[in-house]
Amino acid sequence: MSTALAEALSVVLLVVVLACAVIRPFGRPEAVVAVPAAGLVVATGAISLDHAAAEAARLGPVIGFLAAVLVLAKLCDDEGLFHACGAWMARTAAGRPRRLLGQVFVLASAITAVLSLDATIVLLTPVVFATAARLGARPKPHVYACTHLSNTASLLLPVSNLTNLLAFAASGLSFTRFAALMTLPWLVAIGIEYVVFRRFFATDLDAGATAPADAEPPEVPVFALVTVACTLAGFVAASAFGIDPAWAAFAGAAVLAVRALARRRTTPAALVRAGALPFLAFVLALGIVVRAVVDNGLGTALGRLIPEGTGLVALLGIAALAAVLANMINNLPAVLVLLPLTAPSGPGAVLAVLLGVNIGPNLTYAGSLATLLWRRIVHAHDSEVELREFTRLGLSAVPAGLLGAVLALWVALNAIPGG
Repeated sequence: MSTALAEALSVVLLVVVLACAVIRPFGRPEAVVAVPAAGLVVATGAISLDHAAAEAARLGPVIGFLAAVLVLAKLCDDEGLFHACGAWMARTAAGRPRRLLGQVFVLASAITAVLSLDATIVLLTPVVFATAARLGARPKPHVYACTHLSNTASLLLPVSNLTNLLAFAASGLSFTRFAALMTLPWLVAIGIEYVVFRRFFATDLDAGATAPADAEPPEVPVFALVTVACTLAGFVAASAFGIDPAWAAFAGAAVLAVRALARRRTTPAALVRAGALPFLAFVLALGIVVRAVVDNGLGTALGRLIPEGTGLVALLGIAALAAVLANMINNLPAVLVLLPLTAPSGPGAVLAVLLGVNIGPNLTYAGSLATLLWRRIVHAHDSEVELREFTRLGLSAVPAGLLGAVLALWVALNAIPGG
């Protein structure tokens, strides 16, 4: 196949795969289109078999890690962790919507960082809906916070987002070094989001609410919390000894799975469903299609646009390019395209890409798979998401958040010793 034809085929298939991921025709999983598309680019020679195998080998450990974290989050939900979070918010908000917004920011940021953005979208968003209804508060500010923070608050740890796992593998950083460099950008980005939300939703937050009648303290799922804490410690220890952190994630999920199976709170089939195998297949297939696009010209074209070095101006340029690309083709393909091009410049450039693909998607519906999933959950609760309002909020938060986070990253890179 000629280079021009291979490039055209790869681009068309990528567009089709992404469109079907957004629309999900007939309610079918994303993998239904993505897997045949990956097979087609290999069968037609648009990507060599060696390159496809290399991409699968690169994504394999990341996908395994993601599966373990998804199972861990679902088992924490079965243990009552998210119910306890909702009870705590309802009790301590005391009928004050502004206080409830602060609590949602704290919980969503922590859950996203530790249990990944999928836990915030799938498990926390329904809890926030229920808590707002229980208090008689307008749900919009708090529910919107879930989707924004599922992206923005996923900057902190390698385990917080699939994009982070990919960047972590490309950066050459240790788990602790990654977290140390991203702590300040994480805090700055969340702080800017909070200020924007307080101003943007001022009318909704001033509408008032009522304190719940049953204000008993929630039962804390101690076993689940201890398991999560030990799993986080396992991530750090595994990284320090050169062991793939996925093993720590599998260990944490296994501990909760054995307990849940013994107590008949789950079944093997439920554990398999929690692992989201169709989505994992979609990620692998998408990676192969994106690699085909990169091999056939996109990598060369983007390579001319990426600023050289890791100075402040270069970091701003890289992050802005990543944000734009994420909103054009979704953040997962964007990170797959940009990481090989920026990794030679060092971890600073890789982390700048991460800022762009994690903060940037709050600007449009299609910027992140998490946002698309959030929209379906909102519709399931008989609520609507207005495109104009979503975009206005994104324009208020994304540019300021991205600028502040890049400045914070530049400070961290220059202030925190390497190693």
